[in-house]
Amino acid sequence: MKVYIGPYVDRWVSRVHERHMKRQYGNDWYDNKHWTDHTWERIEEWLQWLYNKTINHYLDKKERKIVVKLDRWDTWSMDHTLAHIILPMLKQLKATKHGSPNVDDVDVPEHLRSTEAPPVEKWHEDGNVHARWDWVLGEMIWAFEQKTRAWWEEDYIIEHAEFEYSSEPDENGNREFILTKEGKYDREGERAHQERMNNGFRLFGKYYEALWN
Repeated sequence: MKVYIGPYVDRWVSRVHERHMKRQYGNDWYDNKHWTDHTWERIEEWLQWLYNKTINHYLDKKERKIVVKLDRWDTWSMDHTLAHIILPMLKQLKATKHGSPNVDDVDVPEHLRSTEAPPVEKWHEDGNVHARWDWVLGEMIWAFEQKTRAWWEEDYIIEHAEFEYSSEPDENGNREFILTKEGKYDREGERAHQERMNNGFRLFGKYYEALWN
């Protein structure tokens, strides 16, 4: 597999008014405005009109460069192949995200639900909104980490079974492979592990369109 995905095409945007307001009033400039500031607002509008008629007219027709080349073996175990791509993207998203989507209470532990945190009046949301999304991303990441492992089930082997060849060959000259010691395996632990993985993949599907930065 070879994949090349170029950056998004950025339009030119005039921000002279915004920069002026931040210099004058700081980051809370939205609640402050003097009549003289309208001059900068008109300059910004005029520049944006000029950009849209010139450089943005060209940029709007330019498409993002995307090249994907698949080999036959990429789909032999497609779930495993995709996990190696999805996992680092999820990790980067969690590290660089600038916001959080709405996450249903039913998808998170009780202590992270909206009923467990007071509302934040300024943004009309509860105090756990970001914690819920972090938890969901963490479960997705954990699930795909397990999928990239060669054999996660070995975590639940308590004792390995033992075998040996029979001392006497059979009539065809072959020695029988005999179990000499039963192995021990944590079936309940394996089942819980698989269920958590399944839930991580379910969350990935449910919140797929929320995977933006």
